[in-house]
Amino acid sequence: MLCRQLVWSLLLTCVMRAAVGAEESVVVDKSRPARIVVSDRARKLHDRAILVDGHNDLPWNIRVQASSTFEKMDISQSTAETMHTDIPRLRAGGVKAQFWSVYVPANTRHDGKALQTTLEQIELVQAMVQRYPETFAFVTTVAEIEAAVADGKIASLIGVEGGHSIENSLAVLRELYDRGARYMTLAHSDTLEWCDSATDEQRHGGLTEFGEEVVREMNRLGMLVDISHVSDAAMKDALRVTKAPVIFSHSSARAIADHPRNVPDDVLKLTADNGGVVMVNFFSGYIVPQAAEVSKQRSALRQKLTAEHPDDDEHVRALMRKWDLAHPLDKGTVHNLLDHIEHIVRVAGIDHVGFGSDYDGIPLLPDQMEDVSTYPNLTQGLLDRGFSDEDVLKVLGGNLLRVLREAETVANKS
Repeated sequence: MLCRQLVWSLLLTCVMRAAVGAEESVVVDKSRPARIVVSDRARKLHDRAILVDGHNDLPWNIRVQASSTFEKMDISQSTAETMHTDIPRLRAGGVKAQFWSVYVPANTRHDGKALQTTLEQIELVQAMVQRYPETFAFVTTVAEIEAAVADGKIASLIGVEGGHSIENSLAVLRELYDRGARYMTLAHSDTLEWCDSATDEQRHGGLTEFGEEVVREMNRLGMLVDISHVSDAAMKDALRVTKAPVIFSHSSARAIADHPRNVPDDVLKLTADNGGVVMVNFFSGYIVPQAAEVSKQRSALRQKLTAEHPDDDEHVRALMRKWDLAHPLDKGTVHNLLDHIEHIVRVAGIDHVGFGSDYDGIPLLPDQMEDVSTYPNLTQGLLDRGFSDEDVLKVLGGNLLRVLREAETVANKS
């Protein structure tokens, strides 16, 4: 997910306009490849798949927009005016298993509220499952995912987005696992005492000794090590230390769009050796080359302005809004997203790629990928590019299920 300190102001003002292409600051290239049309063959294949998405930020949106209650935001009805996700569109998109992010802002570590807020977000996911039992099933294992899918439910898992949530404690890490968390992103927007972030000052050269202990404990528990958001050195440290496959829960390919949140080719190769999976992020600012460059410039400016005006957030936001109008993003199309998948397959192999959309955590999406109903476009797009049915099923979810099984095996041997 893009550092929310860098995009949250954009999210509330332009997410839905960007989704329909009406935002004035979005560049639209009319020479794009033809729009994808989903065939009967693709629909049948899509329906067969256990489609797993690695990252959706609906819980934080419910907290912000609806005071953490589904009484105010009934997702059994359309939420298309304000969000990317609701039950009708999840069904239309064929989502079978979803990691719900229990993201909390990295700055909660400064006031001692990181764990408390994370636990509240876990409770919100559990409340969603209880509110809509005909749709969701809370799960923690591959066997439970398969049982939920067989029962016609959307298997719902929890991912913790940022090691700040454990408050520098392995005991807290174990508590989050006991509450159902099955992956943790080692860092988010801020460098921690034990892990460097991709989008902040890199102070440790990767992971500290405690950071390595976190990885080992996650292996012992059976919690997936997520290395989205971390520095290149931290990626490599985690891959060196882990005994189980890692995931990038929502990252794309840096060779296609040069952004520090994406995965460089040397790390793609290490991920293949490890058996891990890169779950491609759908944010235009990570997948479209022009947009990635503008996003990097925006991040640098935001850091500079924040340092210059540490006590005037509104002034910083006003300056950023002015800058955004002068620096439009190219939202791209589904074909940009397919380029990332295809590149990861070329470098790492077909067994090492999946989807980590970042829906409801990003302000801009490519054409034909505007919300959770659009996943069939990717199935058709992969078929159009010559992927076999078996390979498409791997990308849609088979690869992630394999990684979960292997993490469970490592934990059982510990």
